[in-house]
Order: sequence, then C-alpha cells, then structure tokens
Amino acid sequence: MSSLTLDVRRPSEAIKDTVLRAKAGDAEAFGSLYDHYVELVYRYVYYRVGSHPLTEDITSETFLRALRRIPDFHWQGKDFGAWLVTIARNLVADHFKSSRYRLEICTADLVEPGTPQESPEHAVLDSMTNRTLLLAVRRLGSEQQECVVLRFLHGLSVAETALVMGKKPGAIKALQYRAVRSLARTLPKDL
Repeated sequence: MSSLTLDVRRPSEAIKDTVLRAKAGDAEAFGSLYDHYVELVYRYVYYRVGSHPLTEDITSETFLRALRRIPDFHWQGKDFGAWLVTIARNLVADHFKSSRYRLEICTADLVEPGTPQESPEHAVLDSMTNRTLLLAVRRLGSEQQECVVLRFLHGLSVAETALVMGKKPGAIKALQYRAVRSLARTLPKDL
C-alpha cells in the first residue's frame, strides 16, 4: 500500500506502516506522511505565530527536521502527528527566544486576486466571533492555551496532547476542564 488514504479500515496501521517505510528511506512514504500531517502542523504553527510567511517557514523546517531525524524515530504507538507537533512547538519556542524575532515586523497578508470572497456581512460576523474566541483563549494561562489549541483546533487526543505537552493524560484532562470552565465564564452568552 503506497498511500495513507487507501486503507480506510485501519488508518493507524496504515500510518504505522508508512512511518516504518519512511524510516527505511522510502521518500514516497515520507511524502505521504507530509500530505497527511502538513495541515495539522501548519494550523498549530499559525495559531502561535499569526503570520502566513513565518508559518510556512516553520512548517517547512518542521518537516525538514523530521526527515533528517526519522531514522532515529521510535514508534511508541502514539500518533506520528504528535511527534511532528512537538518539533514544531520547539521551533516556535526557538523563534520567539531568538533576537531575530524582536526585529521582525509582520505585515497583514495580502488577498490574492481572483480568490472568491464571502459576503461582507458573513465575514464581519465570523471575524467578530473568531476574534472574541481567540481573545478569550489568549487570556488563559499558557498551558491552558496550548491544551485548548491542541485538543480543539488540532483535534489531538488526550494521549497525544499529553505526549506533546510532556504531561500525563490525567493532567491534560484537568487542564482542559479548567480551561473550558474559564472560557465559559469569560465568553459572552450570545456567542
């Protein structure tokens, strides 16, 4: 089997097989992993940095490092995506620690011509809702923020979130519970 999407019955087995083939040097297998996980990594990084060009750079570097380190990857039965998000998380942290970050000034992303746009009213309402939700999430502590992003925006399981954050699953459940309760208290009732 050469693609992750072909095995509908056992996706985790297909992923495990693809990871093992990539470890053995199969470039096509690594390409399948890239196709399967690039959106997850991109969304994680973009939420952290807020700039499409920087997100593309960090996402690219994440997969480059994964390609270099995949021979050393040890299958632990967890989703391979958790390993990729851990690499991305470290790159984002390194970026914010670097002096280069302090010198960067990000400009707004330009809309490409010919891209279909939704109605202005819908865009304004979506923007207001998203802004309110993101502001509420950003008021949470850093661990609660990361937990909410990994669990709800990226759809990672409790075990995968625990692996990425370096915590036990029980701690993630408690962190998630406290974060959701805090959000419920701070969000407007009509949202």
